[in-house]
This record gives sequence, structure tokens and C-alpha cells, in this order.
Amino acid sequence: MAKSSSTPARHPEPAAAESYEAALAELDRLVERMESAQLPLEQLLQTHQRGAELLAYCRQRLQAVQQQVQILEAGQVQAWPSGAGA
Repeated sequence: MAKSSSTPARHPEPAAAESYEAALAELDRLVERMESAQLPLEQLLQTHQRGAELLAYCRQRLQAVQQQVQILEAGQVQAWPSGAGA
């Protein structure tokens, strides 16, 4: 009664990677594999899904860093007296 599936039982890990750089490197490798046109359709789909996860992770990290930079810049601008020139 139980049907065996040809797809692996594993679920992809969340897009969290060791770092932004590691996620970007993995994304680059996935793009190269996809562009090689050597992947079967099912693997192509899985690779695309993983790439989308990594892309979302990278975008999230970039957004977080941009927010931190804005906060730091706002703090620096406020710390300098306005109109001070040497």
C-alpha cells in the first residue's frame, strides 16, 4: 500500500548558511550547474529552489547590514556639530 517515492525524503535546509559569503559562493556554484544544462529536470527544480532560498538569505543579510549602516551613519551625523568647519 505504501508507495515508494523516487524523490529523496530530505527537506532542503533553511537558507541559513555559515555566512553571506558562503551563501553567495554556493549560489554561484548552483548557477553554474544550472547553466551547464546537464541537470535532469527534477534536480534542476531542486537546484532552483535552493538558489531561491540562498538569494532570499543574501537579500535579507544585505538589508540587515544596510539598516545597521544607516543607524551608524545617523549616529555619526548627530554626533558632529552642524556647521562646524576648519
